[in-house]
Amino acid sequence: MNIPSTLKTTGRAAASLALVALSTAAAFAQEAAPAAPAAPAAPTPVLDTGNTAWMLTSTALVLMMTIPGLALFYGGMVRKKNVLATIMQSFAITCLVTVLWFMFGYSLAFTTNESASLNSYVGGFSRFFHHGITVSTLWLPGVANIPEFVFSMFQLTFAIITPALIAGAFAERMKFSALLIFMGLWLVFVYAPIAHWVWGGGFLGSAGVLDFAGGTVVHINAGVAGLVCALVLGKREGYGTTNMAPHNLVYSVIGASLLWVGWFGFNAGSE
Repeated sequence: MNIPSTLKTTGRAAASLALVALSTAAAFAQEAAPAAPAAPAAPTPVLDTGNTAWMLTSTALVLMMTIPGLALFYGGMVRKKNVLATIMQSFAITCLVTVLWFMFGYSLAFTTNESASLNSYVGGFSRFFHHGITVSTLWLPGVANIPEFVFSMFQLTFAIITPALIAGAFAERMKFSALLIFMGLWLVFVYAPIAHWVWGGGFLGSAGVLDFAGGTVVHINAGVAGLVCALVLGKREGYGTTNMAPHNLVYSVIGASLLWVGWFGFNAGSE
């Protein structure tokens, strides 16, 4: 079979073009830049043992401010017959607030409410009974890297001393049962929301308010509550006619000294 010369020429040209195309593609494939390597995964936050040790130390110092510091300070300032009752008020407040903080207080103060409007005033329910917190849960991962349990315990000591400060406004003048009811309600409905306003992402914190050591949450809060209690209760019976000299100023000096030392954990731990 004879193939025309024209077809032979055309076939050779097509084969040549195909070879050129293949060689060009191979060259481009070799010269193409390699694919960018995958971005490395973000490092897993690791527990900071130094920060954790300092926060545990600060927690112990702040707790010492209430028991026995504040207990002795108030116990020395009242009359002899009321010393034990006044000291036990600080211990009872410590026990009560610890339970309520674990149940409700921490979540109401330091979590985000699902409702954006309510979140300006109070936290949510996600941490009720410390739900979802494990030994490996970190507070501010990548920044502080301390266990959330430790952070909650440090804030608990603030929640303890604040109502304990109020007790000085009505020392010797309130029944023990009334004290427990008042302090429980005050913690849940006053302290926890105000702590959220400033420290938990509420409207004051969002507005730029800074409170490094409880100037608003602890001191103004307790001061106003103590003033209201004193005004509601009125003057002491026998005020001005009965001898109400402090029973033991040595107790008060020891208590004040413990408060003074405890301030180091109160202020420096807040930083």
